[in-house]
Amino acid sequence: MQRPRRRAVLVMRKLLTCTMCSMALVAVLSVPVQIFPSSRDVPIFSRSYRLPTQGELRFRRPVPEQSLTQELAPLRWSKAHRLFHKTSALDALWNPPPNRDFFPCTAPSLNYSSPEKSRGYLLVHANGGLNQMRAGICDMVAIARIINATLVIPELDKHSFWKDSSKFSDIFDEDHFINALSNDVKVIKKLPKEFSTSARAVKHFRSWSGVDYYRDEIASMWKDYPVIRAAKSDSRLANNNLPADIQKLRCRACYEALRFAPKIEAMGKLLVDRMRSYGPYIALHLRYEKDMLSFSGCTHDLSPAEADELRMIRENTSYWKVKNIDPKEQRSKGRCPLTPKEVGIFLNALGYPSSTPIYIASGDIYGGESHMSDLQSRYPLLMRKELLASSEELEPFAHHASQMAALDYIVSVESYVFISSYSGNMARAVEGHRRFLGHRRTISPDRKALVRLFDKLEQGTMKEGDNLATRIIELHKQRQGSARKRKGPISGTRGMDRFRSEEAFYVNPLPDCLCQRQQSNSLEDKKKKKYILSEKKL
Repeated sequence: MQRPRRRAVLVMRKLLTCTMCSMALVAVLSVPVQIFPSSRDVPIFSRSYRLPTQGELRFRRPVPEQSLTQELAPLRWSKAHRLFHKTSALDALWNPPPNRDFFPCTAPSLNYSSPEKSRGYLLVHANGGLNQMRAGICDMVAIARIINATLVIPELDKHSFWKDSSKFSDIFDEDHFINALSNDVKVIKKLPKEFSTSARAVKHFRSWSGVDYYRDEIASMWKDYPVIRAAKSDSRLANNNLPADIQKLRCRACYEALRFAPKIEAMGKLLVDRMRSYGPYIALHLRYEKDMLSFSGCTHDLSPAEADELRMIRENTSYWKVKNIDPKEQRSKGRCPLTPKEVGIFLNALGYPSSTPIYIASGDIYGGESHMSDLQSRYPLLMRKELLASSEELEPFAHHASQMAALDYIVSVESYVFISSYSGNMARAVEGHRRFLGHRRTISPDRKALVRLFDKLEQGTMKEGDNLATRIIELHKQRQGSARKRKGPISGTRGMDRFRSEEAFYVNPLPDCLCQRQQSNSLEDKKKKKYILSEKKL
């Protein structure tokens, strides 16, 4: 009798065990787990951004200057690699950095009036590539306001390295530009015929100049000339110490009025949607192109033949020629773009898995596959315009460098994470736009510090792994694009060097075009308190 009883007990135990395991499994599977943030969490590139009304602008008490000079480290990056693996790694990789409750506020002040009677016409030659021209055009809008000029739609650069024949209307929505600025500056498409043969002043406006220079020296030319032509548009207006309404006008011009042409915007949105179909993605501005390497004189990881080719290009381009460039010195000072191989090491150290979709925002990579193979082996999902769209879809843009760059710009602004291998015009413009739209994660590599680490890898004194990852994460925990005040000139610099050392206005529109919401107990504060408590437990 005992044996049947034992068997019955054993059977009952097994049944109970199976039942408990089944219940536990059902409970686990019933909890929704989201590996990646939904693509719906990131707003699609909008055709316009609604400016807040005056009634919506509520300010906190002024934040102490010291607290806004540095970025806040993302909560899950503060303990670098140790804490990084004890928390949700994917959240730490994709979530936006702290924005301190800043939001766009570009509405003019109550004293702002409609444009005064025009004193003449301002012609503008916008020089450089797409993003250099964008910044210059927005500055010229502000300058036209300062000197009471009618702005004629700017002429775009057709003679630079890229030799793009695009007109303003090929790249930008011309009618929207005119209408959006109607309360600020009068803008017309063409100079009236009766002024086509009039005497005009051709002037190189002084770089980084303030309001007094334009109101005194430039506006005085209206006495003798009905037309003033600005021979260049880049860096003609100071970054700082301008009237608040002029600064806000620059932001309205850049982020509201200067909208891409409908065909470019539609194609850009299509590329964004196709990238998001792979999940959250990184937009990588890989500035490893022939023009950049020639200009900078950087030859690391190139063959002797490639280095000679770039040197010849630089020497044959008069406005690029710089004597006695030392490639090793350039690199050691962080003045060279990271190589594709170095970018792969960098991304891996930050913790991005090999399955991460990466959009390559750039022109042709110098050396092609020979220089891309290492990055491709680490991150196989490397996408470009040419892979996301058919040749027929890209045909309208294919032979226009600025239009192709505009597509890259849109995909970069709308990415979950933006990283640039070099801080050129494209990188700066995208960073500023992402800050304006809510401080989206924008990682700025510390090239000078990274070079020292990469050299140790090449010399064999350091290996890839936890030690390298910890160093790189620690270096970049405050380089994530969180809210901070725009940096002023480097201490001790004078003259033009002082202005060159300032952070450019379009890189960071804070404090001029961003305001803080009045919230005594913001979500960010709650997160910070929760994080401090978890740190104490550790």
